[in-house]
Amino acid sequence: MIAIGNTLISEDIFEKNFVCDLNACKGACCVKGDYGAPLEDDELAILDSIYDKVKPYLTESGIKAIEKQGKYIRYERKEWVTPLAKGKECAYTIFDDGVAKCGIEKAYYEGKVDWKKPISCHLYPIRITKQKNGYDAINYDRWNICNPACKLGESLKVPVFKFLKESLTRKYGEAWYKELTIAGDLLEEKNAVKAAKKAAK
Repeated sequence: MIAIGNTLISEDIFEKNFVCDLNACKGACCVKGDYGAPLEDDELAILDSIYDKVKPYLTESGIKAIEKQGKYIRYERKEWVTPLAKGKECAYTIFDDGVAKCGIEKAYYEGKVDWKKPISCHLYPIRITKQKNGYDAINYDRWNICNPACKLGESLKVPVFKFLKESLTRKYGEAWYKELTIAGDLLEEKNAVKAAKKAAK
């Protein structure tokens, strides 16, 4: 793990490659899973305030799910998440030519709201776990539905932390991301030296 500020970062986000491939996965992360998108406490009020502007973009089944369950629900008393529509996709999911996308994000791009989407969605495949010591543990979450993204990332040689520059900067700020980049460069140099020594034996 690498420590930057109040974060502990898995080396996987530097060493694993990833680039979303919507043409292959069809936005499966919005549809698969046992519960909706994890939400931070301060995002609940945001959903309350923007819902009326987002609602016109949502599907009928999504609206019904939200009206029945609420804009967010408590999952197993551990964390807040978005509700599911018909036990399947996130209630805020919309479909564009068969590809699952975020209705909140569409409203954002059309200038209706100034919040892009839950940070957990924006950060995926990174998952953040709050530690009792006050640190955020930042880990790479490998999910088989994202295999196409792993393959595309490998072909393009784009590590997870570079693919997620926008969302990581949104979460922790530009200064933090600059330190992350420096840490990534140092880790790459370290691994290159190890590989060279191993090859020389």
